[in-house]
Amino acid sequence: MKNNVHILKNDFEPKKVLLISDIHWDNPHCNRDLLKKHLDQALEIKADILFNGDTFCLMQGAYDPRKSKNDIRPEHNKTNYLDAVVNDAIDWFSPYAHLIKVVGYGNHETNILKRAETDVIDRFVFGLNSKNGTSVEVGGYGGWIVYNFRRAEMGGMAAYKIKYMHGFGGGGPASKGVIQYHRMATMVEGADMVWMGHVHEDHELTYSVESLNSNNKVKLKDILMIRTPTYKEEYSGGIGGWHVERGSPPKPLGGRWLEMHPERVRKGDKETVKVNAFTYKTL
Repeated sequence: MKNNVHILKNDFEPKKVLLISDIHWDNPHCNRDLLKKHLDQALEIKADILFNGDTFCLMQGAYDPRKSKNDIRPEHNKTNYLDAVVNDAIDWFSPYAHLIKVVGYGNHETNILKRAETDVIDRFVFGLNSKNGTSVEVGGYGGWIVYNFRRAEMGGMAAYKIKYMHGFGGGGPASKGVIQYHRMATMVEGADMVWMGHVHEDHELTYSVESLNSNNKVKLKDILMIRTPTYKEEYSGGIGGWHVERGSPPKPLGGRWLEMHPERVRKGDKETVKVNAFTYKTL
């Protein structure tokens, strides 16, 4: 069984992370120029990169009833289709491999596991690590990513806990997937942030919750609920195609930046540590 709890150790200083999902990298509609722009920005500032599912599209195999000749890139139109996509992706993402920390699964990858009995995420991550000597971790469809910020000079550690889940259900035109935040809030405890993708929407909400601490004092905590959008632009001016014919609107493109700022907090003669965090859309 794969590990889906990932502990990332850091110095006690600000940390920036690129959060992306639903890249659909092998689809001709993937905006690779925009993706490369954001990855290059992460490269320039040495930001971590996290993938939350549907890195691949992979709908053009002989096994897939959704296949279409219009939706396969020429370089992947081969008898070893899955091999061609994965091997090409390993080469394309290699310049960023040392920054990629976790690659999770989406429904497109689990569909391949079910239909073609091969694990493309495991193969992709193994190839990245073998080629580049890196330590990218395979995630799950859902899991936890914990950023630990340790104070070297005085001891103590602050943690920021991210619950990631690729997503489930649809993103209705009215709710845009926000209702899934409510569902996650009833089943997840202890997260500082809940991160989903899947419905190709982009938003952030803050949930505030109440608890009772060990001294029977009421404690309030904010939880960030975020969705990362997609890099797959399939509206194409509304001219036609499956996305348009089903009445789906244009979708936002890109990812989100996460900034974490560990902080010392003094109350009287006691000092504690915490992490302040916020996200914003990539440009």
